Order: sequence, then C-alpha cells, then structure tokens
Amino acid sequence: MKFLRYHLSHRTVYDYSGTVSISHHLLRLAPRPLPYQVCLDHKLVIDPEPAVVNHCLDYFGNTRNFVTIEGAHGKLTVTAESVVAVAPQYVPEGSETQPWQVARGRLISDQTQSGLEAKEFSYASPRVEVSPEVAAYAAESFPLGRPLLEAGLDLTARIHRDFKFDPTATNVSTSVPEVMRVRKGVCQDFSHLQLACFRAMGLSARYVSGYLETDPPPGQKKMVGSDASHAWVSLYCPGHGWIDLDPTNNCIPSMRHITVAWGRDYGD
Repeated sequence: MKFLRYHLSHRTVYDYSGTVSISHHLLRLAPRPLPYQVCLDHKLVIDPEPAVVNHCLDYFGNTRNFVTIEGAHGKLTVTAESVVAVAPQYVPEGSETQPWQVARGRLISDQTQSGLEAKEFSYASPRVEVSPEVAAYAAESFPLGRPLLEAGLDLTARIHRDFKFDPTATNVSTSVPEVMRVRKGVCQDFSHLQLACFRAMGLSARYVSGYLETDPPPGQKKMVGSDASHAWVSLYCPGHGWIDLDPTNNCIPSMRHITVAWGRDYGD
C-alpha cells in the first residue's frame, strides 16, 4: 500500500493582556489512528511547563490532554509535533451505494454496535440546527431513488458552488441559519451546513477536524505554515461505512487530508 509521510508542526500561542496565575486547557492535537492513517510519533512541547498533564480518550475516541499551568505567566505556547503516514481511502462508486431512502431505513433499524454508534450522528446538535430552510436546500440533492453517495457528492458540489469562501464573513460562533443568509463562510461553516443538510434527510454525518496539505501558487515555493487546520464531513453509508466529503474544496478527502478528531460538530 502506498503511504505519504507527513511531519506536522502545530504551534498555538496565547498572549495574555495581563499576568495569569493559573490556566487550564483541553488539547485535541494528536492525529487519530485509522485503517488508512498511522501516527508514527506525537509529542507536546508546552512553555511554561505544565504542573499537570492528564491523557485520555474522549467520548468520541479522540486523544485528549488536560493541562494545568500554575504560576504567573503572560504567554503560553503549545507546540504539537507529529509524524503521520496516510494511505488512500477506499471509496465506492456513487452508483454502488443504496438509494438514500433505503440507506436511511437501514440506519433506523440497525441495532448493531456500528449502527447504533452511527445513529447518534443523525440528530441535531448544539452547533448544527436543522431547519425547514436547510431541509428544502438539501432536498434538491435527494430525489427518491438516488444512490446515497451520488446525492452526497451533489450536495458537496452545490455548497461549493453556492457559498463563497470568505474568512471575514463569519466567526467561530456563526450559526447555520446565518451562513444560509450571508452565503459566505469558512470550512467550519460549510461543514456545519452540510451536516445540517444530511441530518435534515435523516442521515448520519459527523464533523471531522484535521489538516489539509495545499499547493503553492503557480511558480512559487510552498511557504512554511501555508498548510492549515481544516474541517470536513464524514457521511455514514450503510454497507460501506464512513465516507469523507469536503464541501470547501468539492472533493473526497484522500492522502492530503489528515484526521485529528471528530464529533457531532465543532463544539465536540
């Protein structure tokens, strides 16, 4: 199997306006172990050095570190260094998946562990509001009898076409109705919108956080730090499992996407 090997360096700096005597932080920065992704090495470098570091897996299986910094400090730097190998994911042809309404019926009746785990991603969540407006927008991609993945790919393309990437238009708290109104946003907004659309159709989809390798402008070298944190969506297709979709770039994520964590929405 072909792998691409990445060295990731993610640096976060807190510059406080005054002196802080104690601070607590939850870190989710370790790439997930997956059938197509292997985390070969991961370490955290924290300055000032924490008094407490507790490591565990959260409810969704993401690696979580709880960190406590004690003593006066005006600045905090967290650097995550990881080495990750990524292989291509298996993705069926869109026509090979069941009609979406059949897949929805299977999801409802599935009492297996994987089915029950998938089912909890079919409901609205704190940052993903399911509204009649969202349902009407989604329905255009879901005529009766259309294979599930074909419908998902069509929805991905429509969001990419209908919504403009604009990092100044929204913020971390922007709601799905507001994104629908302004028709602008960033990867978090487009992912939340696509989640709302899938869930409006009774389907399961989860929010995925990670990294995306990008290409430099034509004729220029890639600059250090040009690649970025990114978000996309994973759709549950009964019989095939979870299939990633990236509405920001209108693509099926492959060897350039590195998965760190997932949940119902960004808040998880």
